[in-house]
Amino acid sequence: MPLLQQVLEKYPGKVKIVSKNYPLRSHKLARAAATAVLAAGEQGKYWEYHKKLFENFNKLSEEKFLEFARELGLDMVAFKKSLSDPKHQKVISKDIKEASLAGVTGTPTIFINGKRLLKRSIEGFSAAIDMELKKKSS
Repeated sequence: MPLLQQVLEKYPGKVKIVSKNYPLRSHKLARAAATAVLAAGEQGKYWEYHKKLFENFNKLSEEKFLEFARELGLDMVAFKKSLSDPKHQKVISKDIKEASLAGVTGTPTIFINGKRLLKRSIEGFSAAIDMELKKKSS
């Protein structure tokens, strides 16, 4: 089971996962992939599409982006239109700027309440989340 899913199950109703875009410049399709996941999100399939991208990271292409959308049952006319919507580029640019200001240099980078998580294990997550929950209850 993926680590983030374990965290959600361990802390039901107490944690929320927020994903931000940080397409790597070294990956020629990274920004297009970020755009596609935002377009899928408009149809309520953000996480499903995100999962497909990461499961197929070594096979990405413009054609694959459309194939994933079809597999998820997205409205293809709306999806294709959304891919060219400039609002997605604005979101991605804003996310990149925020990430740079936060010192992000690669992906994935995980923060818990604004603090970078270095120990990416269930134990690392639990220690950081428990600490934040204690602060909240004090």
